[in-house]
Amino acid sequence: MSIFSIGLSGLNAAQNALNTTSNNISNVYTPGYNRELTLLGEGGAAGGVKVNDIQRQFNQYVADQLNAATSSSSALKAYQGQVSQIDNLLADRDAGLAPLMQNFFSAMEDLAGAPSDPAARQGVLGAADTMSAQFRSFDRYLDDMQQGVNGQIKDEVTQINNLTDQIAGLNKEIALARARQGEAPNSLLNQRDEAIAELSQRMDVRVDIQDGKTYNISLPNGQPLVSGTNQYDLEAIEAPNDPQRMVLGYRDSNGSISPLNENAVTGGTLGGLMTFRAETLDKTQNQIGQLAVSLAAGFNEQHRLGQDLNGEQGEDLFNIGQPQAYANDRNAGDVEIESTRFGDIDDLRATDYTVRVTDGAAPAFEVVRKDNGQVVEHSFDDDANELSFGGVVIGFTDDGFENGDRFEVQPVRRAAASMETQINDLDKIAAASFVEAEGDMPVSGLRAADGAFGEGGAPYSLVVSEDGGQFNIEVTAEDGTTLDFNDVSAGDEITIDGVSFTLGDIQEDQTLTLGAAPPGSGDNRNALAMQGLQDVSLVGGTSSVSQAYGSMVSDVGNRTNIVQVNLDAQQGLTDQLKAVQQSESGVNLDEEAANLIRYQQYYQANARVIDIGSSMLDTILGLRA
Repeated sequence: MSIFSIGLSGLNAAQNALNTTSNNISNVYTPGYNRELTLLGEGGAAGGVKVNDIQRQFNQYVADQLNAATSSSSALKAYQGQVSQIDNLLADRDAGLAPLMQNFFSAMEDLAGAPSDPAARQGVLGAADTMSAQFRSFDRYLDDMQQGVNGQIKDEVTQINNLTDQIAGLNKEIALARARQGEAPNSLLNQRDEAIAELSQRMDVRVDIQDGKTYNISLPNGQPLVSGTNQYDLEAIEAPNDPQRMVLGYRDSNGSISPLNENAVTGGTLGGLMTFRAETLDKTQNQIGQLAVSLAAGFNEQHRLGQDLNGEQGEDLFNIGQPQAYANDRNAGDVEIESTRFGDIDDLRATDYTVRVTDGAAPAFEVVRKDNGQVVEHSFDDDANELSFGGVVIGFTDDGFENGDRFEVQPVRRAAASMETQINDLDKIAAASFVEAEGDMPVSGLRAADGAFGEGGAPYSLVVSEDGGQFNIEVTAEDGTTLDFNDVSAGDEITIDGVSFTLGDIQEDQTLTLGAAPPGSGDNRNALAMQGLQDVSLVGGTSSVSQAYGSMVSDVGNRTNIVQVNLDAQQGLTDQLKAVQQSESGVNLDEEAANLIRYQQYYQANARVIDIGSSMLDTILGLRA
């Protein structure tokens, strides 16, 4: 090879190196750009230099680690952004429920001090209205968050489909470029890797590199999103068990859509939203609903034991929403939900349930709590076609169950949405006692149904007797008629003329007189009893309303703190991996500026080689002359 060929090869190499360096500099702020290097090699036996490759500085292992860390960070960031809103709402000292519930109990205390005072009665109704309105406001805020999560899921799914479609298209372009040129342009590879990185921010995916060239993308459960040049869409669809809820649907190659489990995606913004909804939003809505139902039911029960200024039995003080239940869209049977109502309020829990038919002919059921997966006890009334469990009673249409049919039951999810004060007449507040119970027979949970004692209000005398080790209760009315309750024990519920109570540890010869109290505007016994509900375990039979609310605020606060701590730690790891990735793939302007000078000198030196070669040739030609 001549000196001219050697010099020319050096010029070409220098030109390629300068082009690569200038390309690095111009793309220093381009997202997803990976720094390039010009790799030089010996030209062969005759000398010179050649460009072996324009190599992309890309580390697949570091990229995979960074994508996984980014996915986790995005999930925690989405979770933290949502849960902090609930934390601020519940913990607000002015707008929270705690001060309003305290104001309501204080108004009850004022009523007990002056039961016939119109101002005290108006204070009770005003405090009850304000508290009820705040319960509705909380429910509306949380429901708006549910709808907001639904909308964000739709948006994320649209972006994910766009990205997977882009990746499938890039797989095709890269394959064609390899077929035509032997190697794919680095720009296409950068675009595909950047699309993978952006996809990881939105959801957790698995990347399988086929033959070191084609990227196949799948969900964590293995269902493909990109297979070569084929792309499979996700869709935001209504949950088959709850029409108010958006979940992911997967459209397969046949065009059919199947819903995915809500825990199928855990990473990225999409996974963070769905985890927040399942772990915190649903739970908080249920806790608010349980608190509202327990408070309303406790006061309604006690108010019915009171007597208003007209001498009539107290009515329900609060209205409250009823349980919600849905038949799964995929049920084979024709049975639908016909009715829902509350049963024993003490059995209510802040959770949803899944009811599965295990035997359609009998029928038999399995009832599972969704918060902890535990199977709960239940009973089925064949005559009424009603299933009872967890403080709710679900009524079904005519028989027609099929094995595997499922029903979603939300006892308290939206109960607070309908909470409101039912009384607006000051005289209707039942501050006086309506039922009088005197004697040494231990009873608890005294309550009166509407119209208890009829019109007469005649007293009843109860006496406990023992016969062969079993206890019996004889009830004698004022007119001499008797009613017997045989073989009773502690925990049994007794109902007499619309008044119910639960027996304690009864003994022989214990007595109880039960009757309607005489009218009296100065009677404050029921007002005192309602004010005393502040310290009664109304919520789940274990907590007072203030304790239950405090526990809820603490739970959300702890979860918010945990998410924030995890986010800080995960973000630190992500930043470290980003720094590692940039140290290898990022463009350093100082380094590239030095390369410009170096390759410029390299170019000039090779140009000088050619110049010298030309001078030598001119000299040789001059010798012949």
